[in-house]
Amino acid sequence: MGRWTEDRVIAAAPDQASVAAARKLAHPGPWSDTGSTDVLVWGKCQGSGKTPYQVSIDVVAPAYRCTCPSRKFPCKHALALLLLWARGEAAEAGAETSDFAAQWAGERTKRAAAQERRSGGNPDPAAQAKRLSERLALMDSGMADFARWLTDLVRTGLAAARTQPYSWWDGTAARLVDAQLPGLAEQVRAMGSDVHARVDWADHLLLRAGRWWAVTKAWARRGELDPAELADLRATIGWAMASAEVEEAESLPGPWLVLGAHRSDDGRLQQQRTWLRGPEGEVVVVLDFAAQGQTLAVPQLAGALLDVTVARYPGSAPRRALFAGPVLPRGAQASLGDGGGIADALEAESAAVARSPWRDRHPVLLGGVRVSPGNPGWLRDQAGDALPILGDSLASLLALTGGHPVDIFGELEEGRVRPLSLVVDGEVVTA
Repeated sequence: MGRWTEDRVIAAAPDQASVAAARKLAHPGPWSDTGSTDVLVWGKCQGSGKTPYQVSIDVVAPAYRCTCPSRKFPCKHALALLLLWARGEAAEAGAETSDFAAQWAGERTKRAAAQERRSGGNPDPAAQAKRLSERLALMDSGMADFARWLTDLVRTGLAAARTQPYSWWDGTAARLVDAQLPGLAEQVRAMGSDVHARVDWADHLLLRAGRWWAVTKAWARRGELDPAELADLRATIGWAMASAEVEEAESLPGPWLVLGAHRSDDGRLQQQRTWLRGPEGEVVVVLDFAAQGQTLAVPQLAGALLDVTVARYPGSAPRRALFAGPVLPRGAQASLGDGGGIADALEAESAAVARSPWRDRHPVLLGGVRVSPGNPGWLRDQAGDALPILGDSLASLLALTGGHPVDIFGELEEGRVRPLSLVVDGEVVTA
């Protein structure tokens, strides 16, 4: 089930008066806490009262719920949210499902299961297979269209791509969203800005185009991939996995050491990455998302020990994870562990890319490195190897380290390292 068109939204309206009322609300102003998955679209609409209306929509069934007093289904608030979603102006994919929408969806699932038990029936496998077949056909068509776009991009040259307006990139991204490939869509949208903002835009675009082409080929041969490879590919294209399904898989108890965290905001979606190391040495990353106007999860402090159970998504290491229970602080560590040299970090990154070429970043713990000034600044180890620093933390790193060797944890990304935390005078601090 792809993103609805505006015509389909209007067709779902109970009458023309509802359509007219919905159009007046179909702009981002009154909306907050919006988000979407492959099944749900949700958001809050501020009305005349103090408490905003909570709107939840199942776009597969379809089914609608709004806390407003209207007896029309869908009401004007649901129609307005669907119009925003259809235009790509709100309800961004990738956000964590809002509590009220998740509760509503859970209640619907429980009612359906109870009805099946009362009737003695089971889920219709034929209907499930049909829905999956329709979705895969839509994704196949989207991948084929994307492959043609990539072919044209290479044929006309990277320099020509840089002269294209942002609408050219955004139009391609919109088609990818329609084909249920939101992960690729976000990468294409970001590239529309990167080609103008980055000095190394040509190398960056060439690398991305190569990865995108590899994605189209891997998708065509997905039946030959092992479970971990297929999970990595699905994550890359944006095939979401329900949190409940992840929690049902194998979970690992703590304590978990917080290695570092990073927040980003692209103007549409906020993201927080928290890197953890378990008692057996496994490194995982917890991802939190929030749309504009929403609040991200409380960040965990680098060096903190957390008494919490962690559930892991399928895929190759380092795997994405989520907290499967309450997070209880258990003290702090004075060290992040034994760091290695830059050559070891690059070798580990190479091995990770060989397993999963779609990864954007890799965790690295460097031991005894010095921060050197420059543009953009460097991390140098005892062997004389160096990595350029990614981000704007150079000044604070120089102030914290004073030119002395320290252990630094960070993210290795396209040959550059983003420092997230370091050990200074027996204390773990944020970079």
